[in-house]
Amino acid sequence: MTGSLKIELGDKKITIQTGQLAKQAAASVIVSCGETVVLVALTTKKSSELRDFFPLTCDYREQTSAAGKIPGGFFKREGRPSEREILVSRLMDRSIRPLFPRDFTDEVQLISFVLSADQENDPDILSVVGASCAVALAGLPFKKVVGCVRVGRIDGKFVINPSITELEKSSLNLVLSGTDNSIVMLEGWAKEISEEIFLEATEFAFNAIQPIVSVIESWRQDYPYTPAFIPDLEMERNIELCVMEKMESIWDYPDKQQRNQYYEKMLEEIKTKYDQEKHTEVELVFKKCLEKIIRHLILTSGRRFDGRKPEDVRPISCLVGLLPRTHGSALFTRGQTQCLASLTLGTKHDQQIIDGLYEETSKRFMLHYNFPPFSVGETGALRGPSRREIGHGALAERCLQFIIPSEDVFPYTIRIVANILESNGSSSMATVCASSLALMDGGVSLPEHVAGVALGMIKEGEKYILLTDIAGEEDHVGDLDLKIAGTKSGITGFQMDVKTSEFSMDILREAVLQSKRARIQIIEIMNNTLSAPRPEISKYAPRIMTHKIPPDKIGLVIGGGGRTIRKIIEETGVEIDIGEDGTISIYGTELDKCMTALDRIKSIVEEPEVGKIYQGVVTRIFPFGAMVKFLNEQEGLVHISELASYRVNRVEDVVNIGESIKVKFIGFDEQGRANLSRKQALTSEELEKEKRKVSSINRSSRRDFRRGL
Repeated sequence: MTGSLKIELGDKKITIQTGQLAKQAAASVIVSCGETVVLVALTTKKSSELRDFFPLTCDYREQTSAAGKIPGGFFKREGRPSEREILVSRLMDRSIRPLFPRDFTDEVQLISFVLSADQENDPDILSVVGASCAVALAGLPFKKVVGCVRVGRIDGKFVINPSITELEKSSLNLVLSGTDNSIVMLEGWAKEISEEIFLEATEFAFNAIQPIVSVIESWRQDYPYTPAFIPDLEMERNIELCVMEKMESIWDYPDKQQRNQYYEKMLEEIKTKYDQEKHTEVELVFKKCLEKIIRHLILTSGRRFDGRKPEDVRPISCLVGLLPRTHGSALFTRGQTQCLASLTLGTKHDQQIIDGLYEETSKRFMLHYNFPPFSVGETGALRGPSRREIGHGALAERCLQFIIPSEDVFPYTIRIVANILESNGSSSMATVCASSLALMDGGVSLPEHVAGVALGMIKEGEKYILLTDIAGEEDHVGDLDLKIAGTKSGITGFQMDVKTSEFSMDILREAVLQSKRARIQIIEIMNNTLSAPRPEISKYAPRIMTHKIPPDKIGLVIGGGGRTIRKIIEETGVEIDIGEDGTISIYGTELDKCMTALDRIKSIVEEPEVGKIYQGVVTRIFPFGAMVKFLNEQEGLVHISELASYRVNRVEDVVNIGESIKVKFIGFDEQGRANLSRKQALTSEELEKEKRKVSSINRSSRRDFRRGL
């Protein structure tokens, strides 16, 4: 098929073309906006394998050639995917995956290449739109076509797909994917916006995707789909009855491990009723029936397996200052989810350099999330961070980034390492809470705590139940995973995944308000542990001092060939950075050495004050006076008439080169040169003493003269 589509979104125009590139793929499209162009290609592979998951792979790649750049570093080609590429890949996956049938198990791969980047129109939204279009063209068994937009809020007004420049001025960055009647995915950050503004932005974004959905729908193809696995109806009935009977006592197992063991025992008993070759099929049917019955029990009873009511938050405990050598630490435990967060403070040299499609930037706040296999009682290899770990870390980082004090207020690079030690639901929101506590424990000047909570839903027909602080099992069998974090003042970060195609704005409104109540409850518990930042940072953290000097004085501090600044560094043992705007940063482990270096720099750039006395050194002598270096590198002239209170015939009679003398600054001449006075710097006692000395020398000289006659 060959063709093109055009979509108008405010003042932006999205163009979709097919039939030109990647023709051997099952479907491929070129999506462009402005001068940003992405190619999205889909391939698929039939499968007859029995499995209980959908093998969908989404990969997004940014080739720097798209922006007319050559990769930095030693290797001049792209390597492993960057954090941003992984996050956009997840964005595509989370937008597309929920709308495939549960029993569809064919392999599907979506690849998005950024071919051109104008550095104003972000390719991530275009990649999601392209993925939806490719699925429609390939004729896969997709429930609904998906559209995707970004919404910003600038000067109180919502903006569709704001440019990179516009986002810098925005108080909101909301990305929404959805169908003609349901939201599918949400994520983004906000600068403490209210729940009402968040809901208005979501509704605005949902309405904005409708033109995209209707246009892509025109390309939708039929797909002759037959599930790889069709369960035996009699087997399904028997297993469902057996599970139903056994689940009557599930309330006796409030602990996650206890329930898992009970489910395993239940499955083994059912397997004994069937031949060995049927066991794989039995396992698939059992999982399907178990999920169905768990959903039904919670929805009809309003009770949760751990004994909680729908709006209850699990028991929470908070500890701070656990680790003696870190710069801040906190342990946050909520039910069977536990996060240990460690804070490290560094200097400007520790900032992360980010190089990709856009101009090279630096990042001073980093949050790294780790999910070791022991946190869920499993074995597994420890390798690099998984996509899930990168995604959860990025979510927690977004929730906290706008609460972090600016560099001019707190001039440190900040890194948090969050280790999940135990997990049973919403470890990313536990990470937000633990990190907020660790930041305050480390003396980072947060205005208030940030907390997050996950909320789930089970929906059958018109009946639904919203569950606050969902456990892992409720997340797995439920239809919603809504994570919202923020302060008491407003929302700072959010992420939502929906598994049903019937999620309305009314349900979202109810969920958001229910989430707010839980968030405030959690913040109050955190405040009982630590309600304000420590007054001082850890004694093991580096000391940083900043001082602003006029840019034209930078040369004085550096000195010829860097001699001056090197001397200060060698004598004090500190590190010194000088910015182009004159901002000087001093780093050291000892406060007194930092102070010494700062005092030296201040004295170099200090402007002389009229009437103030300075210690100086004679550097040059002329018949009309002496040049004296004062305030370290500055020089001024002591005229011969200002050397002494008596008549001076020769400058050398009073001072010599290299001699240290006191001088008084008496002003600048018309050419901006400093004028100094030695005689005005002397006290009356010193002047009188000098007069007597000179008078004595003169009398002695006259006697010697007479004797010579």
